[in-house]
Formats: sequence, structure tokens, C-alpha cells
Amino acid sequence: MQSLDKILKIKYPVILAPMFLVTSVEMIKIALDSGITGAIPAMNFRKENDLKLAIKDIKKHSDKAFGINLITNRSNTKYKKQLKAILDSKPDFVISSLGNPKDLIKEAKKLGIKVFCDIVNLEFAKKVEDLGADAIIAVNSSAGGHSGIIERDELISQLVNNCKIPIINAGGVSANSDLNHVMSLGVAGASVGTIFMASHECHISDDYKQALIKYGKDDIVLTRKLSGVPSSVINTEYVKKIGTKPNILELLVKNNTFLKKHAKHLITNFGMKKLEKAAFSATYKNFWVASKAIENIKEIQNLSVIIKKLVQPK
Repeated sequence: MQSLDKILKIKYPVILAPMFLVTSVEMIKIALDSGITGAIPAMNFRKENDLKLAIKDIKKHSDKAFGINLITNRSNTKYKKQLKAILDSKPDFVISSLGNPKDLIKEAKKLGIKVFCDIVNLEFAKKVEDLGADAIIAVNSSAGGHSGIIERDELISQLVNNCKIPIINAGGVSANSDLNHVMSLGVAGASVGTIFMASHECHISDDYKQALIKYGKDDIVLTRKLSGVPSSVINTEYVKKIGTKPNILELLVKNNTFLKKHAKHLITNFGMKKLEKAAFSATYKNFWVASKAIENIKEIQNLSVIIKKLVQPK
């Protein structure tokens, strides 16, 4: 099975993960210059034309492969417009998240755009494989943001033994030794996020960056308050105060037959507003998304340096 560097014609089999309101055009450019690839969330852009301009800007900077992350479930009311903008702009690949990627795969294939699909278990992996996905992104229980439920090595084993398309690990990689380990298990590459937030070029708040240094792996908890699905966040005093489980109102809305159709949209939009505040407001009264990789974050460095340490042995 081909490795990600061969598939995308890049130097190292690593994706700078698409982190909502965190991954930027500037970070993608540095990733491409450093020999890896990267993907930026379509949801980072308020208007579809801004998404098109961002793709054009990255293409002007480099001829190396990069991608866009697209949320494909009902919570994304801009799905059709974002899909059209992506198809018009033709990035090298699209990462689908949180929904059925059938239409995306069908339309992208016509243009030679690869589709990598986020999955959390073997059942969904087989479904997207049958739909024609080019690769599977295996989101395990160590991933930041929307986390999986199965431990890294176990999920990799299940997929390697049962799927025919390339598997890209997401979660539990924060050092060169981690990267080498997952590659030895048979994956094509790794999608990495949290360690790249601790870079000078990442435009989150200084308090957020300092929290990445201050807290450790035991301070990461799962919450359903952001988008209705498990998301890994730093267990700050604020998170401890409000808890990690949906409140009664959230549960009523989500489980009510009449309101269920709109529940995901309402909860997701509420969660994204929380994330936007968390990324750029210097206060602990918010959610700070991260994975257990914060255990290995000791200082803020240039992004190119962090990438080099990840892909090259000491």
C-alpha cells in the first residue's frame, strides 16, 4: 500500500491537520515548504469567495499538494456552496468530516480531486471505502477536537486488516518516534494537529498557547457541549465548573422528534461560536481544544522547527 508521501508527491507522510479557526493559510504555506502537506477547514471562511481566494493564494505560493476540510452533515448549512467553491478551485484533496461523503466523492472524482474521509470505526471505514474514498483518516481516541472512541493501535489494526485503501492515522502522534511507530503498523501517514498550535505562526491567543505548555495529557477530557459529538479539550477551571455533558435543555432538543432535524445545526453553531471565542479571547472562561499531545509541548517554537523535529530522527 502506498504511503502518503508517494500518493501526494511530498517529502514526508504528514498532514498538518485542519483545525477549526486555528489552521491558517500561513501555516499551510510553511507546511508545504517544510515537506509535508496540510488542510484548512472550509468553515474558517465566512464567504465562499474567501475560500476560493485562499486556495488560489496557496497555489500561487507552492505547487505542492494541499487540501480543504469539508463538513458534510446537516450542521453545515453552507455545504453545497462550499463544495462548489472547492470543485471550482481544485485543491489536491478534500477531507470529509461528520457526515455522508457520497456526493463529495462523486463530484470530486470527476475532477481528479482525492477524497480522504474521517472515520472513527471499521463500520464507517468500510462504508466510505465502498463509496470510492481514496483514503481513510482513522480518528482515534487520542485525537484532538472531534475525537474517536477506539485506541490508536487497536483502530489501526482493525483497519489495516480489513480495508484495501490507504489509512492515515489521526491522534497520538506528537514526536518522530510516534510517527515511526504508526507507520510500522501499516498506515500510509499521519494527520497531526495539537503540537503545531504551539508555534509562533499560529494565531491563537497567548493564553491558549501557554495552556498547551502548562497542562498535560491527564488534563484532556471529552465534552459534548461544543458540537454534540465528543470533542477533546483542556480541563480548565471553566470546563470543570460547567461540566462536559449536555445539560437538560440540550438533551431535550437533541432527543425531541420535532426538533431533532435542527438539533445538530443549533448545537454545532453554538459550539463553533464557543471555539471562535476560545481561539482569540484571553480568558479561561472558554473551551480550549487539544489532544493528549500537549504532554510533549514544552515551549513555543517556529512551525518549521516543530515539523522538522516530527519528521526527522534526532
